[in-house]
Amino acid sequence: MSRPDFTRETGPVFLLEQIAVFRYNRSVMLYLAIGHICQDVVPGGYVLGGTVTYATLTARACGWSVAVITRVNSHLDLSRLGEMECMRLPDGVTTTFENIYTPSGRVQILHVVAGPIQPADIPHHLSRVDVVHLAPIAGEVDAALVDVFDGAWIGVTAQGWMRQWDASGRVSRRAWAEAESILARADATVLGIADVGGDWGEIERWASIARVLVVTQGPAGCTVFERGASVQVPGTPTSEVDPTGAGDIFAAAFFTQLRDTGDALLAARFANCVAAHSVTRRGLAGVPTAAEVQRCLAALNAT
Repeated sequence: MSRPDFTRETGPVFLLEQIAVFRYNRSVMLYLAIGHICQDVVPGGYVLGGTVTYATLTARACGWSVAVITRVNSHLDLSRLGEMECMRLPDGVTTTFENIYTPSGRVQILHVVAGPIQPADIPHHLSRVDVVHLAPIAGEVDAALVDVFDGAWIGVTAQGWMRQWDASGRVSRRAWAEAESILARADATVLGIADVGGDWGEIERWASIARVLVVTQGPAGCTVFERGASVQVPGTPTSEVDPTGAGDIFAAAFFTQLRDTGDALLAARFANCVAAHSVTRRGLAGVPTAAEVQRCLAALNAT
């Protein structure tokens, strides 16, 4: 079987061998996200979604070069993502979610799920990148990928490893079986308080293993655990329209800023600001603009 190509979705094909050269000829850092691009059900059809979608678009707004490794139907139109390197692993389906927001929280239905992404799927040319974001949404990212990228800074969003679904597709929480090995290896991990059902005991146990662990709490902001200490970072007040993707946007903003500065609290304040912009618009329109990123950076510098 021939290897899939890394393609620039709105431009020429980039063969895998060329990506190895690309890394050394660029002037900006490379952010590689791994996970399923998905379709989210909306009135009248579908929109693109998934952590890798929101995260890479956010990293690009933050000034990074971005790339995606995903498993998705080859016919899915990704032009909405603009120009980026994207490796499509072949599959007959695209992971499809339906998000239903209720007064008691979000109900998720998983209608169909594409196959896994495993170490054998990663070209050896890509073993050296600046930041790797492991971004499962339906358990598709093999936990062993945390050890594939020599010297890379590893960021993890864990929600996809804590999901299971029944025969009707209704999603519920499951125990994160791979937590200890991933937390110990990752440079930073982001998860939402809803991902663990509000279990702060579990969070504190994980925080004792993780290098940096951030727990997002919507409008309340986030809690940053680092070196045995925890700090609550208040959220940025805003009028919420649609929270879809906000956690993924937070994660990418946090990872890029932490990788740049090494300051987890500064990165959390920045990510809170960027995520606050995102919830004021629906769907992918919530991805921050470069101007919004600059305003958030200016706000940090002013305090």
